[in-house]
Amino acid sequence: MNLKRGQITIFIIIALVVVAVISAVILYKRGLLPDIGGAKDINPDSFMESCLQKKIKEGINILYDQGGNINPVLYRKFQFTNETKPSNISYLCYTQNYYVPCINQEPMLIQHTKSELKDYISYDVRSCFDELTSKLEKQKYVVDAKYNGFEIELDPNKVITRIDAELILTKNEETSDKKGFAIFVNSKIYDLLVLVQEIISQEARFCNFEDLGFMILYPEFEIDKLRTGDSTIIYTIGNRETGEKIKFAVRSCVIPPGI
Repeated sequence: MNLKRGQITIFIIIALVVVAVISAVILYKRGLLPDIGGAKDINPDSFMESCLQKKIKEGINILYDQGGNINPVLYRKFQFTNETKPSNISYLCYTQNYYVPCINQEPMLIQHTKSELKDYISYDVRSCFDELTSKLEKQKYVVDAKYNGFEIELDPNKVITRIDAELILTKNEETSDKKGFAIFVNSKIYDLLVLVQEIISQEARFCNFEDLGFMILYPEFEIDKLRTGDSTIIYTIGNRETGEKIKFAVRSCVIPPGI
């Protein structure tokens, strides 16, 4: 009986150790346990992620509402019935003449959208990195910080912000070297932009896009076409799984009033 009790005690101790290790790993990933130095220090990856994710999502939503532009130049102001205020919806294919097809306004739409998002978050990326450096210094680290900019990647399932930066941290005679940051935001913006490009291409060539046939072939997409009184078509393209939607405007092959 004593032997069995001893074995049970050993199993309990092992289980407690395993739970403690798993808990420590989870807390470390959340930035609540120290990296080096023994204090509850900031985890650089977690800090940068929490600092930037909201701004990146905000930028993506503006691009969705305004057809891939943060500050549209050629646009149609329009408010849907379920919205609280109008949006400046970019004309991505436009002509002011009658009968003729529209001209593609953004032939490099994906690259343009990446550039718009990069400009929108640029200040915040540097600001977050500087704030991280300042907080680490307040925690008695000796910090050698280098910031070399960042890039945006649009993948089929996410937006990635890759920051080219380095932190060399020294504290209590221990040194760590952190190179680069990557912030991931789940998004279908890439797939939606690919579809927008196809719609623009067909509107510029044929003055039309066959949305019903396309949705039969690709049921993951939802396409809505709303015609306004000034012969503008406002497209709303959505991903049924995530609920994400992008809006843009087209004016093509316009027939004069009264004909």
